[in-house]
Amino acid sequence: MANNLFHNKQDYKKYVQEKSPKHNYFKNCIWAFMVGGTICTIGQFVHNQIEKFLNLDHLNATNATILVMIFLGALFTGLGVYDQIGKRAGAGSIVPITGFANSIVAPAMEFKREGYVFGVAAKMFVLAGPVLVYGITSSVIVGIIYYFIQK
Repeated sequence: MANNLFHNKQDYKKYVQEKSPKHNYFKNCIWAFMVGGTICTIGQFVHNQIEKFLNLDHLNATNATILVMIFLGALFTGLGVYDQIGKRAGAGSIVPITGFANSIVAPAMEFKREGYVFGVAAKMFVLAGPVLVYGITSSVIVGIIYYFIQK
């Protein structure tokens, strides 16, 4: 295609550079930091409130906080809010818990028109599946190595 529209590679390269979006890396880093920090602050607030009002110890409050943050990430993805946050914040929206919930719910929402089995269930782990497989496999390998080292 480049040969039909452009006389040489330099003309094509110049055209691509003109059409490519320009990025302000400093501004993007600030947005990522602010949004990621805000999500983490919300998580810490939720944790503190769970400890205080439900009178749970630290570990159980942490587990409950994880549950709440996954729910909020999935809810905001379903409502289309998380995608808007991600467009502005970029990597800042991929805070581990809420970003993981988003990576599971987003493909499921995209394919829901294909039905619950062939759409939602089949596509739910398109993004998160490889992460889960690698995480589980590597933890099993590390566990086996640890077992033999301890013997």
